[in-house]
Amino acid sequence: MGASELKSHGEEFVRKLLDRRWTLLNPNTTIHQIKLSNMLHANESLDGISFSSNTHPSLGHDTADNSNQDPSFYMVRDDLLHPLVNGNKARKLDGLLPLVEDHSVTDVVTCGGCQSAHAAAVAVSCAERGLRSHLLLRGEQPEILTGYNLISTLYGNVKYVPRSLYAKREEMLIRHANLVAGNSGSVVWFSDLLETSFTTQTSGKPNLVQIDAHMNADSHRRKVAIINEGAADAVGLLGMIRLVQYLSQKHLFGKERTLKIVVDAGTGTTAVGLGLGALCFGLSWEVTAVMLADTVDGYRKKEKCLISDFKQSTTFHHIDHVLKGTDGGIVHWVERGRPRKFGNVLKGEVETCQQIAQQTGILVDPIYTLAAWELATLLSQEKAKGGAKVVMLHTGGTLGMFGLAQRYKSYFQAV
Repeated sequence: MGASELKSHGEEFVRKLLDRRWTLLNPNTTIHQIKLSNMLHANESLDGISFSSNTHPSLGHDTADNSNQDPSFYMVRDDLLHPLVNGNKARKLDGLLPLVEDHSVTDVVTCGGCQSAHAAAVAVSCAERGLRSHLLLRGEQPEILTGYNLISTLYGNVKYVPRSLYAKREEMLIRHANLVAGNSGSVVWFSDLLETSFTTQTSGKPNLVQIDAHMNADSHRRKVAIINEGAADAVGLLGMIRLVQYLSQKHLFGKERTLKIVVDAGTGTTAVGLGLGALCFGLSWEVTAVMLADTVDGYRKKEKCLISDFKQSTTFHHIDHVLKGTDGGIVHWVERGRPRKFGNVLKGEVETCQQIAQQTGILVDPIYTLAAWELATLLSQEKAKGGAKVVMLHTGGTLGMFGLAQRYKSYFQAV
């Protein structure tokens, strides 16, 4: 297949892929520019660096490439999408929730940690649509409900699961979904719904359609859909591809520039979605993901699985040609500057989050988004020396700070 033919197939695929109903009324987001100053030297702890935020940066053709300017990076403020459902949680649910409506799903089952932003996002989104959500949270109920745990409890039906049972996630999810469905109901995985979406999904329908009232009545048969932990499904990639299309418009970052996209990686789904989007649109965007919850081998395996599921669900077999020359890898997975066991906070990081908030008005958390901020800061120094522009995606999740304040009392008392 020639390059022009491949491009034609790719454009046709993207057109078909994105011609569907979405959860978000539009893919728009806010973009800020973070400027660095008083830089003494490059290091992971950001010592000697102060930040400022330009809330109306020049983008598109007006963006200046001046190597004499202070280092800076762009911040995609997806944390502002929704008061409770924001960041990559909103993007991964963007293409997913309309499938719920189209397939008359009545209940949704998913899982996550005690302070899971994903679980809270599912609970809020389902409640907004008159659906029941069932959230299996790992561990024991905390003494005081706060942060995403509180939101999940208020909006959904929470059940705490011992860690030994939670380790077998698929069995746990299926077992609970069957209990919810009962003898007369049915259970389906969202990955299966995506395969039929190209024939059943109709564009142009109003977004955020409320589910019929009869679906809330217990007298009717339940149809239960299972969402993997963190919405780590092929359907979760759709919203990220839509975001890439939006960001690549001429008045924003365009399609001609070379960019380094930085994101924190929990399940890795967000990074893979961004990478696929860049490939589909033929962009010279390198996606770099800071590994937080797995090894590089684990993330590469997850990447291959997501791409394989994506091909199967969308019948986009030409993606093999698009991936040629990438050795099957579309994301650059990197270690965090100061590696640690997932979920741990190191001394001084709460103060760093406080510094960033006070200087820029942007809240990051020490588990996820601070890791991406640190890397974007380092890469922006290379950009100042003639490297590619750096863009960080804010993945939201800042309500998790409330849970961290309970776990790390001494760190927060020092703030």
